[in-house]
Amino acid sequence: MVTLLDSQKPKLRHPEKQKNPDTPLLRKPDWIRVKAPVSKGYQQTREIVRSKNLVTVCEEAACPNIGECWDKKHATMMIMGDTCTRACAFCNVKTGLPAALDQMEPENVGRAVAEMGLRHVVITSVDRDDLEDGGADHFVQVIQEIRDRAPGTTIEILTPDFLRKPGAAEKVIDARPDVFNHNLETVPRLYLNIRPGARYYHSLRLLEKVKERDPSQFTKSGIMVGLGESREEVMQVMDDMRSAGIDFITIGQYLQPTRKHAPVDRFVTPDEFKSYETLARAKGFLMVSASPLTRSSYHADADFARLKEARAG
Repeated sequence: MVTLLDSQKPKLRHPEKQKNPDTPLLRKPDWIRVKAPVSKGYQQTREIVRSKNLVTVCEEAACPNIGECWDKKHATMMIMGDTCTRACAFCNVKTGLPAALDQMEPENVGRAVAEMGLRHVVITSVDRDDLEDGGADHFVQVIQEIRDRAPGTTIEILTPDFLRKPGAAEKVIDARPDVFNHNLETVPRLYLNIRPGARYYHSLRLLEKVKERDPSQFTKSGIMVGLGESREEVMQVMDDMRSAGIDFITIGQYLQPTRKHAPVDRFVTPDEFKSYETLARAKGFLMVSASPLTRSSYHADADFARLKEARAG
C-alpha cells in the first residue's frame, strides 16, 4: 500500500461537512459507549496491520468496535488507498485526489490474509470515481490473490456503487465473492445531504444485479439510523431490499465522527433496534444484525456461518 507523506497528501475537500463546523456532539448514552482498545490481541493485530502496510476501514472510519474486533484478529481491509473521491457527510475517511493504485496491493493483501490465518475476510475500498472502472479490476485481483494464497478463506466484499462505470459491477460479480455487500446507508429522502454523490435506486439496482447474475452469492446491505429518518422510512427500505433479493441487513446507530460531519438527530434505543430486528426477520431476511454498535463487518465471520445455515435450513 502506498502511504503518502503529510506534505504529499492532497488537501481535503469536505464542502458540505464544513457548513456547520460548530455543531455540538451529542453526549452518548451508556449503551453506546465502548472501552478504549488496550488488549494484547489488539496490539498484535495493530502490529500486523502496520508491518504489512495495510489500510483498514476500522481506523479510517473510526469504528467503535475496533478494540473488540482487533482483539480477535478481525480487521476489515480497505484497498485502493485511504483517500476517497467523494465526501459523504457521515464518513470519516478523508476526501481528495487519490494516489495511483499500488500494483502490489492484491498480492500483499493475499499474503496478509494467509499469514493471519483468517477464516473469513472483509475487503472494502474507498470510492475511486477517478478510475475508468471505479477500481473493479483491482477488486478482482485482490479476490484472486486471496483465493490463491488462502483457499480456505471465505471472502466478503463491501464495494462502492460503481456509478457511471458500465460493466464494472459485472467484473466483480463474476469474480464470485462469497458475500457481495454494498450499503444503502440511509433512507432515500436523506441522500442529498448525507450521501450526495450516490443514488439510492442505483445502489439498490446494483445489489439486485448480483442476484440476477449469480443467485448463489449472498447479498448484504446496511443502513444507519439516528440521522433523522422515520420508522416508516426504515420499513420501506427493508421492503426495497427484499424486493432486490438482499439476504442480510445490518442496522446500526450513526455516530458523528467530528463536528464537521452530519449531526446525530437522536440515539435510537436498544429496544427500538430489537423491534427493527423482529420486523426485518418477518420480512424474510436470512440474517439480521441490528444494534447500536452494529457495523457492516461487525462479527462478519460468525454471521457468515449463520447465513449459510439459514439458507440450508
